[in-house]
Amino acid sequence: MSKKDQILVFPKEGIPTLVSNDWHIWYGEQKGGTWTNPEWGAQKTLVPFSWWCIHSDSHPEDTELMSRAQQGQIGVWFAADDDVLQHADMIQVSKSLWSVVAVHFPIFRDGRSFSTAALLRDRFTWHGEIRAIGDVLIDQLLQGARVGLDAFDLRSDQDIETALRQFDLFSVTTQNSWRSKRTLLASYA
Repeated sequence: MSKKDQILVFPKEGIPTLVSNDWHIWYGEQKGGTWTNPEWGAQKTLVPFSWWCIHSDSHPEDTELMSRAQQGQIGVWFAADDDVLQHADMIQVSKSLWSVVAVHFPIFRDGRSFSTAALLRDRFTWHGEIRAIGDVLIDQLLQGARVGLDAFDLRSDQDIETALRQFDLFSVTTQNSWRSKRTLLASYA
């Protein structure tokens, strides 16, 4: 379980800013605890997608899960090895219940979660927040913003001021992205 006080948010039509983080991340039963940790109270909780698949409709004792999801207090996070295309039906059925989705970067050099974010935006037409969690470094911000991430739970050793400046590094792009079409280079000639 994890919760940081602030996260970096960069909405599609907005500017990067720090906001209060009111979501707890529950890493699953193997890490100990339960998703209804009494210390959190009625806090919003991100649960593993693999856990959601098992518990969302097959366990009657999880009526609290569905109730909290309908109140906007439950989101899911996708592990880097979750095959979102294989679970397309579950995602389509469940996405209206999730307030937030997150993609987990288990280690900086593992970029599979970029693909997950792009698939969620493009194929699953997810319009809500997609948050990067895990081993998220400043170096990943621009690529993440291009593929559809709009919130970043940075690793604790990352400098927030440097992170906020990352989105202004380049004024010209030569590829389309989730945020915008490529820059017309002729206008710069």
